[in-house]
Amino acid sequence: MDIDVISKRIDNRLADCAKRLQRALEAEGFEAFFVGGFVRDAILERDAYDIDITTDALWQDVRHIALDSGFKTYETGIKHGTITVIDPLSDISIEVTTYRVDGNYADSRHPDKVEFISSLDEDLKRRDFTMNAIAYTPEKGLIDPLCGMQDIQNGIIRVVGDGSKRFAEDGLRILRAARFASQLGFTFEAATYEAMIRNKHMLANVSTERITHELDCLLTGDHALDALMQTADVIDFVLPELVAMKGCAQVTKYHIYDVFEHTAHVVQNVQPTRLNRWAALCHDIGKPAAAFFDEAGVEHFYGHAHVSENLTRGMLKRLLMAPAFIDDVCTLVRFHDIEIAPSKRSVKKMLQKLNGRQDLMRVLLDIKRADAKGQAPMCLARLDTINELERILGEVIEAEEAFSIKDLKVRGRDIIALGIEEGPTVGRILADVLDQVIDEKLVNERDRIIDYVQKVHL
Repeated sequence: MDIDVISKRIDNRLADCAKRLQRALEAEGFEAFFVGGFVRDAILERDAYDIDITTDALWQDVRHIALDSGFKTYETGIKHGTITVIDPLSDISIEVTTYRVDGNYADSRHPDKVEFISSLDEDLKRRDFTMNAIAYTPEKGLIDPLCGMQDIQNGIIRVVGDGSKRFAEDGLRILRAARFASQLGFTFEAATYEAMIRNKHMLANVSTERITHELDCLLTGDHALDALMQTADVIDFVLPELVAMKGCAQVTKYHIYDVFEHTAHVVQNVQPTRLNRWAALCHDIGKPAAAFFDEAGVEHFYGHAHVSENLTRGMLKRLLMAPAFIDDVCTLVRFHDIEIAPSKRSVKKMLQKLNGRQDLMRVLLDIKRADAKGQAPMCLARLDTINELERILGEVIEAEEAFSIKDLKVRGRDIIALGIEEGPTVGRILADVLDQVIDEKLVNERDRIIDYVQKVHL
């Protein structure tokens, strides 16, 4: 790597206000280096956002200098030497932390106490991974005592110091490593991975919200397939539903991978949104429970979507996800294996099952496409049907055809006005009307619908 090129790359990504704060600290005789994820991402030519400065100045000095330089400050973590500085013009926030070494981590998440020091090298040694332990200033360039640049160049995730000690300090670092593998496409240094396996039980001390956030980042990464395959024996501690999927062979002509590897391929091949990726991860999670072999030795998974939906709901509730999100994922899992004929009627019937949710229909087709790609080559023929379904869906939406009760040209009050008692009967009549309209047995016009209801339901 050309150091001058990399230094210029970092400098170009730094906000002017961050440079101004760093210079202000140096002008008062303090050291101040940009460090952490911003530097790493800038080196990798990724979008870099969260700016961190490490300094030998105490937080009180940082606050004084920042205020004198026109910044706002917030005492967000002064116990650990951190103060947040905000530029009032751009609203960019910069976290500034005093050089420190950490004491014991009794809660396996935060140090019980910290000791503020004057050595940058010692401060870098307390960090999690070598790629996050590179410091930079425009004047001094890159400071890399732990060879993080080399690990970045080689695509290696290497823990700083003793892996067991680092992961015991903060179990979340284990999932952060898995997330970095997905986002960056890196692999693990052998000792680091072994330490992740040995210490995955430390994830029991991490809050559910933080675990869920890291899993979200892992699943939506550009390299989710490789990350899932590399970290299956790590993330199973927080996603035990995945354990049975490994080695569930899918002995059928339609598959070439076991359930877990197939699932990892499906995750990779859907759009990298949170909903798409979680639905992809969960779509076959019930297959091991539904699996059986027939007399010919062929494996079957009848009813696996039902089992998958039940397992998914329990897992996502445990991960404290929002009820509406859980419902959407479970709906997609329930219908992922349903056959949809390439016709307007079938598309509208499916939309009806999805309560008119066009967005869910598009995600469902995305999952179906990825599902076919993750099976045996013979299944790729299904892609033509899925493409046709997407085309038909577009036509149905553009033509504003009815596929939910709200699309009908009558309302509940119209049915009540005909003498039907208010209550569930009204809903049943509207559902019947929608069926007739979707089946093209009834035109979606008010007068015709009223005439139909009078003839059939009165």
